[in-house]
Amino acid sequence: MRLVFGLVMLIGIVLAGAAVYLARDFIGQQQAQLAAAEAAKKAIVPTADVYVVIKQKRYGQRLTLEDVKKVRWPKAAIPEGTFTSEEDLFPKGTDVPRSVLRTLEAGEAVMEVKVTGAGEDAGVSARLSPGNRAFAIRTDVTSGVSGFLRPGDRVDVYWTGSIRGGRNVTKLIEANVRLVAINQSADEDRSGAVVARTVTVEVSPHQVAALAQAQSSGRLSLSLVGADDNIVSSDVEVDQRRLLGIQEEQVVQEERKCFIKKRVNGELVDTAVRTQCTN
Repeated sequence: MRLVFGLVMLIGIVLAGAAVYLARDFIGQQQAQLAAAEAAKKAIVPTADVYVVIKQKRYGQRLTLEDVKKVRWPKAAIPEGTFTSEEDLFPKGTDVPRSVLRTLEAGEAVMEVKVTGAGEDAGVSARLSPGNRAFAIRTDVTSGVSGFLRPGDRVDVYWTGSIRGGRNVTKLIEANVRLVAINQSADEDRSGAVVARTVTVEVSPHQVAALAQAQSSGRLSLSLVGADDNIVSSDVEVDQRRLLGIQEEQVVQEERKCFIKKRVNGELVDTAVRTQCTN
């Protein structure tokens, strides 16, 4: 009887140990699954609706509701100025389209800088910042940087002419001015070199007056500014003497002395006078 009781106890202890082991393994698996689910939850990126074009759109083409679609886009990666609602993209209604200012590739997000306002054409006026004006400068192959200018580039404007005293001078009059059109084209995606006969710059009304005066009284030349150059040039002026390293001649005029003859002790003597000479 004792043997049977002992055998039952032994079997019970073995079964209890097996149950504890299985329970611990089950709990461990559950904890691992919970941890994996939590990690997957954290890996989920918040998204928002963004409008993208469904086909390539080039400069000047109309952008309508049929040209775009909504896609989910990671919120942290949405570029500034991207349209996220139909009301923002077509504020005057879907029957009033925008125009494309820069080429949009299929699947690219529509951004404010790449399209005009609702109902506007892709002309120069669509590129002007509030308060600024467009001004045309006459150029040629030498003054227009040999055809390498494109809308969106920035240039320094130099004036060459004569100033008081008959000196010929070249002077920087406007720095880091943005081009909005070359000849009659405002297409920034143009790749071929074109000799500019006129360039249109974006300037303030005061700068318009300064450039108009400079263009009527001398010759304007342009100097292309590097795309990543944030240094604004200033106080640049060169004349012929400085160009050739000629020092200014210092002309020293000797004081003119006048004399009168006086008779002293019966002799004629020359005596200097301080008053202005009369002959």
